[in-house]
Amino acid sequence: MSGTTPLDTAPNQERWRVVQPWISAVVRLAMAGILIAAAIPTMLEVDESVRAVRAYRLLPEAVVPFVGTALPYVELVLAALLILGVFTRSTALVWLVMTTAFAFGMAWAWAKGYSTDCGCSGGGADGAAAAPDYLRSMLERIGLVGLGVFLLVFPRTTTSFDAWMRGEPVVATNRPE
Repeated sequence: MSGTTPLDTAPNQERWRVVQPWISAVVRLAMAGILIAAAIPTMLEVDESVRAVRAYRLLPEAVVPFVGTALPYVELVLAALLILGVFTRSTALVWLVMTTAFAFGMAWAWAKGYSTDCGCSGGGADGAAAAPDYLRSMLERIGLVGLGVFLLVFPRTTTSFDAWMRGEPVVATNRPE
């Protein structure tokens, strides 16, 4: 008879309590890296960013230039918050909203038959040179949503200013949930 008893799960729970903050820290920093990788090229080619936002044909033209210009700066602010570990749960929630919006935009463009790249890391204008790989882009978005959900559920990380704001050490490994 093989069943798990509460005694069998205790070591696993203790192990998870020790490992989870480290996993969350890696996820947090990976998300920051993704945001930086998307923001920098977009900041260098603001006109391309505006064209990419326009190519989705989702927003009123009056707001397209603002969104195309502001988006990389929002991404950098989110990246900075993630690197510092400040407002981690809230930042993960903003990440999820943005990623969901991007996924919706990709699905919209795919359904409408628009030939546009995602606009990530610059580019993305209407009639992009290569045919867009919408399936790959949607699978990437699912992975990005997974990162955000993980950090939303497990926001405590090993090195963060969130801990400091709670009165805990900035660097810790065994904080209780």
